[in-house]
Amino acid sequence: MLQNTKDLYGHKLAALDGEIGHVKDFYFDDKIWVIRYLVADTGSWLTGRLVLLSPHAFGNWDQFDRVLHLKLPIKQIENSPSIESHKPVSRQYEIEYHRYYGWPVYWNGSAIWGLGGSPVLMPPSKDEMEEELHPHPADKHLQSTRAVTGYHIQAADETIGQVSGFLVDDKNWAIHKLVVETGHWYSGKEILISPSKVERISYEESTVYVNLSKADLQRSGENEVAKAGVGVFGESSSRV
Repeated sequence: MLQNTKDLYGHKLAALDGEIGHVKDFYFDDKIWVIRYLVADTGSWLTGRLVLLSPHAFGNWDQFDRVLHLKLPIKQIENSPSIESHKPVSRQYEIEYHRYYGWPVYWNGSAIWGLGGSPVLMPPSKDEMEEELHPHPADKHLQSTRAVTGYHIQAADETIGQVSGFLVDDKNWAIHKLVVETGHWYSGKEILISPSKVERISYEESTVYVNLSKADLQRSGENEVAKAGVGVFGESSSRV
């Protein structure tokens, strides 16, 4: 099922033995286009400390009560490696994090989750354990969904809107579509653009560059408007 990240912010987080806070943000991989971590705001429980939670920890997501159930006890989350919210997530931190939980890393292997297409639990390999001995720089390909929300969408000929959300698959957490607010030129409708049409993201300019023109978008028709999570620019022969 596809979920819009903007609809998930603020949902409560329930560990196996109690509530721990709420969804504050997501970190996504802008090379592979997949959510790597949920950022949990723990509030007064951990004096405002932010905690990263991998999809490996996700259980049932109760949309009616707006609660994500986690497959972890409170104490284990409390003792997890802490992050510095003002710095990029480093690979060294990720190695420490995955080792702490006993989860496989995603950067070894060709699939979006390393050796598979979904976050499944397997013990770390020998290569992963040896990797801990070597320092790693910050991974600038992990970006905040909240931070990118509001970025301009620059088509081939002009700016056509702003990022308003990301549609993600809640099974493998791949990003299927960017949700874009078009403004007056398309009657204020939201449209969907495939990540395959993104040429690059300029974080300095707060702009997402896409290889589509405004005319491409206008020709695509009403089936590409963001209604009930269907339709995506650039994903079939009938679409641009």
